[in-house]
Amino acid sequence: MMLHDNSLQEIEYMKDVDRAAAIRGKTIRFVWTEGPTKGKTHEHVFHPDGTVTWSDAEASKAAQPSGGATAAKPKEKPQYGAIRITDEIYAVSYLAASGYTLTVVLNFGDQQLVGFASSAKEWYPLRGTLQVVK
Repeated sequence: MMLHDNSLQEIEYMKDVDRAAAIRGKTIRFVWTEGPTKGKTHEHVFHPDGTVTWSDAEASKAAQPSGGATAAKPKEKPQYGAIRITDEIYAVSYLAASGYTLTVVLNFGDQQLVGFASSAKEWYPLRGTLQVVK
Protein backbone atom coordinates (compact mmCIF):
# COMPACT_ATOMS: atom_id res chain seq x y z
CA MET A 1 0.00 0.00 0.00
CA MET A 2 1.38 3.38 -0.92
CA LEU A 3 0.35 6.57 0.84
CA HIS A 4 0.26 9.83 -0.99
CA ASP A 5 1.77 13.08 0.31
CA ASN A 6 -1.27 15.05 -0.77
CA SER A 7 -4.04 14.52 1.83
CA LEU A 8 -6.75 14.97 -0.82
CA GLN A 9 -5.23 12.13 -2.83
CA GLU A 10 -5.03 10.00 0.31
CA ILE A 11 -8.72 10.58 1.03
CA GLU A 12 -9.54 9.68 -2.58
CA TYR A 13 -7.36 6.58 -2.26
CA MET A 14 -9.13 5.43 0.93
CA LYS A 15 -12.73 6.15 -0.12
CA ASP A 16 -13.54 2.59 -1.22
CA VAL A 17 -12.24 0.87 1.92
CA ASP A 18 -14.76 -1.24 3.85
CA ARG A 19 -15.65 0.05 7.31
CA ALA A 20 -17.97 -2.58 8.76
CA ALA A 21 -20.95 -1.23 10.67
CA ALA A 22 -20.09 -3.42 13.68
CA ILE A 23 -16.83 -1.44 14.08
CA ARG A 24 -17.72 2.03 12.75
CA GLY A 25 -18.68 4.43 15.56
CA LYS A 26 -17.49 2.06 18.31
CA THR A 27 -14.97 2.51 21.12
CA ILE A 28 -13.07 -0.72 21.78
CA ARG A 29 -10.34 -1.42 24.34
CA PHE A 30 -7.50 -3.69 23.29
CA VAL A 31 -5.89 -5.38 26.32
CA TRP A 32 -2.59 -6.80 25.09
CA THR A 33 -1.49 -10.19 26.50
CA GLU A 34 1.36 -10.88 24.04
CA GLY A 35 3.66 -8.71 21.96
CA PRO A 36 5.66 -5.52 22.55
CA THR A 37 2.72 -3.82 24.30
CA LYS A 38 1.99 -6.78 26.61
CA GLY A 39 0.26 -5.58 29.79
CA LYS A 40 -1.00 -2.33 28.27
CA THR A 41 -4.56 -1.34 27.39
CA HIS A 42 -5.26 0.90 24.40
CA GLU A 43 -8.65 2.44 23.77
CA HIS A 44 -9.49 2.73 20.06
CA VAL A 45 -12.26 5.01 18.81
CA PHE A 46 -13.39 4.03 15.31
CA HIS A 47 -15.02 7.24 14.13
CA PRO A 48 -17.97 7.20 11.68
CA ASP A 49 -15.88 9.29 9.23
CA GLY A 50 -13.49 6.35 8.70
CA THR A 51 -10.71 7.56 10.99
CA VAL A 52 -9.39 6.01 14.20
CA THR A 53 -7.85 7.53 17.32
CA TRP A 54 -6.28 5.59 20.18
CA SER A 55 -4.79 6.23 23.57
CA ASP A 56 -3.27 4.40 26.50
CA ALA A 57 -6.36 3.75 28.65
CA GLU A 58 -4.44 3.88 31.94
CA ALA A 59 -2.56 7.08 31.04
CA SER A 60 -5.83 8.69 29.94
CA LYS A 61 -7.40 7.95 33.33
CA ALA A 62 -4.38 9.34 35.19
CA ALA A 63 -4.37 12.51 33.08
CA GLN A 64 -8.00 13.40 33.83
CA PRO A 65 -7.99 16.95 35.23
CA SER A 66 -9.46 17.30 38.70
CA GLY A 67 -11.11 20.62 38.04
CA GLY A 68 -10.46 23.01 35.17
CA ALA A 69 -10.09 21.87 31.60
CA THR A 70 -6.66 21.60 30.04
CA ALA A 71 -5.82 21.80 26.36
CA ALA A 72 -5.04 18.38 24.91
CA LYS A 73 -2.79 17.97 21.91
CA PRO A 74 -4.62 16.81 18.79
CA LYS A 75 -4.63 13.06 18.26
CA GLU A 76 -3.46 11.34 15.11
CA LYS A 77 -6.47 10.22 13.00
CA PRO A 78 -5.45 7.79 10.26
CA GLN A 79 -7.99 6.05 8.05
CA TYR A 80 -8.91 2.47 9.00
CA GLY A 81 -10.37 -0.51 7.24
CA ALA A 82 -12.74 -2.99 8.91
CA ILE A 83 -13.99 -6.06 7.09
CA ARG A 84 -16.60 -8.56 8.29
CA ILE A 85 -15.40 -12.18 8.20
CA THR A 86 -18.38 -13.67 10.08
CA ASP A 87 -21.08 -12.12 12.25
CA GLU A 88 -18.67 -12.24 15.21
CA ILE A 89 -15.23 -11.87 13.55
CA TYR A 90 -13.78 -8.76 11.89
CA ALA A 91 -10.39 -7.81 10.47
CA VAL A 92 -9.30 -4.23 11.25
CA SER A 93 -6.20 -2.40 10.02
CA TYR A 94 -4.69 1.08 9.98
CA LEU A 95 -1.37 2.74 9.17
CA ALA A 96 -0.14 5.18 11.84
CA ALA A 97 2.03 8.23 11.10
CA SER A 98 4.87 6.42 12.92
CA GLY A 99 5.03 4.05 9.94
CA TYR A 100 3.58 1.11 11.88
CA THR A 101 0.56 -0.78 10.61
CA LEU A 102 -1.70 -2.50 13.11
CA THR A 103 -3.75 -5.36 11.68
CA VAL A 104 -5.93 -7.31 14.08
CA VAL A 105 -8.69 -9.88 13.89
CA LEU A 106 -11.36 -9.18 16.51
CA ASN A 107 -13.52 -12.07 17.72
CA PHE A 108 -16.56 -10.61 19.49
CA GLY A 109 -17.76 -14.15 20.30
CA ASP A 110 -14.92 -14.96 22.70
CA GLN A 111 -13.59 -11.39 23.17
CA GLN A 112 -10.14 -12.38 21.81
CA LEU A 113 -7.93 -10.55 19.33
CA VAL A 114 -4.91 -11.65 17.33
CA GLY A 115 -2.84 -9.70 14.88
CA PHE A 116 0.39 -8.06 13.83
CA ALA A 117 2.12 -4.72 14.24
CA SER A 118 4.61 -4.05 11.48
CA SER A 119 6.78 -1.40 9.87
CA ALA A 120 9.17 -1.50 6.95
CA LYS A 121 11.79 -3.12 9.22
CA GLU A 122 9.95 -4.74 12.14
CA TRP A 123 7.14 -7.25 12.59
CA TYR A 124 5.47 -8.36 15.83
CA PRO A 125 2.74 -10.93 16.42
CA LEU A 126 0.11 -9.77 18.97
CA ARG A 127 -2.60 -11.31 21.13
CA GLY A 128 -5.05 -9.90 23.58
CA THR A 129 -8.63 -9.43 24.61
CA LEU A 130 -11.14 -6.81 23.60
CA GLN A 131 -13.80 -4.86 25.48
CA VAL A 132 -16.48 -2.84 23.71
CA VAL A 133 -16.79 0.41 25.67
CA LYS A 134 -19.55 1.95 23.53
